[in-house]
Amino acid sequence: MTTTHPIASTEAERDALALHSRDDHQISPGEIAIGVVIGRTSEFFDFFVYAIASVLVFPKLVFPYVDPLTGTIYSFAIFALAFMARPVGTLIFMAVDRAYGRGTKLTIALFLLGGSTAAIAFLPGHDTIGHASVMLLALFRMGQGVALGGSWDGLASLLALNAPEGRRGWYAMIPQLGAPLGLIVASLLFAFFTVTLPAQDFLDWGWRYPFFVSFAINVVALFARLRIVVTPEYARRFESLSLEPASVRETIQAEWRTIAMGAFAPLASFAMFHMVTVFPLSWVFLFTPEAPAGFLVIEAISAALGTVALVASGLIADRVGRRTLLGFSAAAIAVFSGFAPQLLDGGPIGEAVFMLLGFVLLGLSFGQSSGALSSSFSPRHRYTGSALTSDLAWLFGAGFAPIAALLLSSHFGLASSGAYLLSGALCTLVALWLNRELARTIE
Repeated sequence: MTTTHPIASTEAERDALALHSRDDHQISPGEIAIGVVIGRTSEFFDFFVYAIASVLVFPKLVFPYVDPLTGTIYSFAIFALAFMARPVGTLIFMAVDRAYGRGTKLTIALFLLGGSTAAIAFLPGHDTIGHASVMLLALFRMGQGVALGGSWDGLASLLALNAPEGRRGWYAMIPQLGAPLGLIVASLLFAFFTVTLPAQDFLDWGWRYPFFVSFAINVVALFARLRIVVTPEYARRFESLSLEPASVRETIQAEWRTIAMGAFAPLASFAMFHMVTVFPLSWVFLFTPEAPAGFLVIEAISAALGTVALVASGLIADRVGRRTLLGFSAAAIAVFSGFAPQLLDGGPIGEAVFMLLGFVLLGLSFGQSSGALSSSFSPRHRYTGSALTSDLAWLFGAGFAPIAALLLSSHFGLASSGAYLLSGALCTLVALWLNRELARTIE
């Protein structure tokens, strides 16, 4: 059963449709890939701008009444709110999708995402409005999470289902490129401001500019995605593959097992994601005398290497199978968790080794953590089920990683921070072992 949605129900959609509504216009996999990469890059840029500010800015701006470690822990607690709000966003915006169409849903979600991010740029500090600063930051962070849940456009699933035989690994890798690209831009932008501005100027106003940039990038991403979403060819493809929104409650009742396995299968890569991005920045900033700009540059260089590893994951997966690569990378992450975190206490060389090695493993694992379950869902629940799976995987695998790692390492030493990472790797290995049906699907 398919659902007919109104096309061009908003001004933005009408503009996009006017530009791309030629009768002979056919959507190629390459065009879908470009839309996916641009959309994911904008989302991850928002994500990393907030993550970096959670370490460098918010502990001093919003929580100046506690020590830096406690302020960072509080900041990471608010950081997790977005991951908790994502499923709520999926619930709300799936209803919008069914009622008004995917283009309308995407337009509202991306403006909410950009608006919430830009609103943070105007956030007054605790010295100005007291604890209301904390409440506003939490509200804007939850707005980001709701918007991220609503920004699911199905392009990644469409791309995976259109992958030629023997090329599923390559096409599964493409949506993940947005993560390292977003991190590179965010890291270098913050590095620039921390180097060029006096510390007080950076805390007063310099940190706000990346949040303004984020809003502009979201507008570009919106039109890039609407370029595909509003075309009749896109609608026909989605309907032919049954990529239409279903009730969240109905989807959970019918597909709970697939959703659960899909949420746990990529936990190794999602836990690793924050162990080499957000957490190490907090440790270096809090417990070493090094300037944050230098580490941000190391992070950007490591992310570039991670991009190469991510691309390689697509080639490797098409040779050995996606399940094999996911299992191997989870085992490698488990080994990494046992020794690598201590490198963060080894000075610049140790930090660089930790980051470079970590991003290679992240690229190999994260490159295959997307779209693995698209064909496992029944056609009616494929679109909504994929969105819920992504929400839950991010919540359990990544949402609490920074605060868990920082709490463990600050109380029991850096070696203990690998415990969270090890738990994610074990969850992935157990999920792959238990779900034989999933294993056959993603080979």
